[in-house]
Amino acid sequence: MKSLKLRIPSLPDNIRIVESFIDNARERFSFDDDIYGNIMIAVTESVNNAIIHGNKQNKEKNVDLALEVAENNIKFTIRDEGEGFDYHNLPDPTAPENLFKVGGRGIFLIQNLADEVAFADNGRTIMLTFYVAENA
Repeated sequence: MKSLKLRIPSLPDNIRIVESFIDNARERFSFDDDIYGNIMIAVTESVNNAIIHGNKQNKEKNVDLALEVAENNIKFTIRDEGEGFDYHNLPDPTAPENLFKVGGRGIFLIQNLADEVAFADNGRTIMLTFYVAENA
């Protein structure tokens, strides 16, 4: 299994570093165009959530991003140093009372872009799995 790791301080501007990390990984591991967009959006949203909601933009706290490439999937693990959150009871952003709220769509979006989403460590860690299409 091939892997890469990245640690960034919790500053919103560091999303650019994450985008470069994903682009470099795409070149190195030949991500399929079909999943590249989903990966870019889901992973940057996850890191953004870790920076803003998890670590409260405290530059003394880091966000760790790990990538593992297996034969049939690509897995990203994003971990923050915050207090965690109750990922079992998230409001439904498609419910009528939530349609016009400014936030609250990130996890919903991530869950619709990744093939598998799992949380660990009281919500401080999110794992995103993207399946790779078989070569014809």
